[in-house]
Amino acid sequence: MTRLRVITLGCSKNTVDTEHLLAALPPEGFSVVDEGPVDYLLLNTCGFIADAKEESVEAILEAVRSKQSGEAGKVVVFGCLSQRYPEELKAEIPEVDAWFGARDIGEILRYLGVPARSRYIARTDPGHGYAYLKISEGCDRRCSYCAIPYIRGAHRSVPVPDLVEEAEGLARHGVSELILIAQDTSCYGLDIYGRRCLAELIQKLSEIDGVRRIRLHYAYPEGLPDDVLDVMASNPKVCRYLDVPLQHISDRVLSDMHRNSSTAQIEAFITKVRRIVPGIALRTTLMVGHPGEGEEEFHELLDFVRRTRFDRMGAFSYCEEEGTWGAAHLKDEVPEETKRRRYDELMTLQAGISLELNQARVGSEVEVMVDGVLPDGTLVCRSEFESPEVDGEILVRPASDNVSVGSYLKVRITAADEYDLTAACL
Repeated sequence: MTRLRVITLGCSKNTVDTEHLLAALPPEGFSVVDEGPVDYLLLNTCGFIADAKEESVEAILEAVRSKQSGEAGKVVVFGCLSQRYPEELKAEIPEVDAWFGARDIGEILRYLGVPARSRYIARTDPGHGYAYLKISEGCDRRCSYCAIPYIRGAHRSVPVPDLVEEAEGLARHGVSELILIAQDTSCYGLDIYGRRCLAELIQKLSEIDGVRRIRLHYAYPEGLPDDVLDVMASNPKVCRYLDVPLQHISDRVLSDMHRNSSTAQIEAFITKVRRIVPGIALRTTLMVGHPGEGEEEFHELLDFVRRTRFDRMGAFSYCEEEGTWGAAHLKDEVPEETKRRRYDELMTLQAGISLELNQARVGSEVEVMVDGVLPDGTLVCRSEFESPEVDGEILVRPASDNVSVGSYLKVRITAADEYDLTAACL
């Protein structure tokens, strides 16, 4: 029996790739373990931004140390980092036994002695009640700061029947919440069906027995069809939750970013979303310090956040990346100290908004799904308004000890801080 361990770094899309890879391994020949000596140590790496690249390189070096100590037989590296820097990594870390890219599941399997297939639909059990469903790969946008199109290639939708089959398999594992992800979910279907058909996909997924929630991530304001909002408003299985990575609001900065959006378009989109789907939780990601962002543009961003009052918000600082349009044509002119100040100011503003919005939920009743149990017995839960890993949690003292991960409870919110809520079972 071949012992194997996979370490996955980066985003949820990498998690899906790892689950596809592990599901393709024949159980009679491979034992996937979390600790102890292994014959193969595989690393699924991230190469998106500087911090992620540094983390991936350190993980590779740690894997090499495991090999040298005898804890690992062979070290295999795949994913975005090795897709982006294959020759440099081979030269710098020759102790790695094999390198593969971000789209090489078949090649990895052949290396392990497993016959490859043309389609990878089966998934391993994620071990909790939710799973990410990657509905497309790659991206056709050319945002100035982003290397994803150069790493993952052009946008390629997964056919609806394949996604339905994959979701049915996840439901049989006990998954009741599907989180739809892609680099850009808004344009799902364009490449293979000639039209945007995200709403049709959502409707078909909602008809699967066992699926109780469907959540949508990474939808761009330009191109998201209105029928997606309509199905969100009318289908009780679709979470009233939308993740829209806006990045900025200044027309000047948006133009420099190649975002194909304007201030007026973004604000009209948000107004429309809140009108069609009352009570929706909106999440966004914003960037500070992009070349061309002066104090005036930054204060435009602050004013936008102040009046829009996002339910959830993340932020990061611009970092020049090789292979992007920005790296070739824009000078990284904003000092690092200024970027840090702007980031802190933006996140402090959002923390106050988040606290006010959370406090307004005290006394409300909501259905939550159990994601985990803390050592003291407290349940870590989420409602339709929270996504795992990126949003806050609802902490619940259980009414009984017979509560399992993936189950649903009705609770009343009793307290709130900037990010997390506390609740009691009804």
